[in-house]
Amino acid sequence: MSGAGAGAGTGPTGQRIKVLIVDDQPLVRRGLSLILSPDPSFEVVGEGENGAQAVTLARRLRPDVVLMDIRMPVLDGVAATAELAADVPGCRVLALSTFDMDEYVVGALRAGAHGFLPKDSSPEDLGAAIRTVHSGEAVVAPRLLTRLIATYVRTPRDVGPTPTGLGARDELTPREVEVWRLMATGLDNTGISRALDLSISTVKNYITSIFDKLGVRDRAQAVIAAYESGLVAARTAAGEPPGDGRAG
Repeated sequence: MSGAGAGAGTGPTGQRIKVLIVDDQPLVRRGLSLILSPDPSFEVVGEGENGAQAVTLARRLRPDVVLMDIRMPVLDGVAATAELAADVPGCRVLALSTFDMDEYVVGALRAGAHGFLPKDSSPEDLGAAIRTVHSGEAVVAPRLLTRLIATYVRTPRDVGPTPTGLGARDELTPREVEVWRLMATGLDNTGISRALDLSISTVKNYITSIFDKLGVRDRAQAVIAAYESGLVAARTAAGEPPGDGRAG
């Protein structure tokens, strides 16, 4: 997982990071609030118990980060994330789930969530993830992300619209396609740098260009697009995908 440590301080502007907590279980909401409230870099601005409340509260409170449970009544976290991405683009969603292998996780990432965190993560990891999401980066570890996609994403799709990235793939240069492929296999920027004998700054420039051409917001969506476009194939056998880098 990428991101600064728990003591990294406030957000990029020096202001406290405003957090909205959304979960259908009161004890979970209370627990998350108790974890975050003592940290001076966070401000819990509200709590909601379903996706509909998440959208309503986010429109009014304008949080920086929404901690979004993805399995909820009334409106689930996937649908709520899609609405927030369209209506409140300034806030970033960090999806939460009890289950590592959950088809809803890929749905949330595709809908616009900036990351995924299991609910059994440590308080330190939670704080780091919020900071990372707030900075605009993804917080899903590549090994977990590729495992989820390998289980739940099928390529090519039998029906439905053209997957993100399929049409835009022709716009990428051969080097950008190679960077995209390595990103999808789980390599972080350092791993890509070593594999292609490029500087870290050059890799970052390529990734920025890839995001722009594919029309994706972050690394998580770029990896999903790689699977949906057929650039890399979803695994059908068990086993860890290559690479153990961080999604930063």
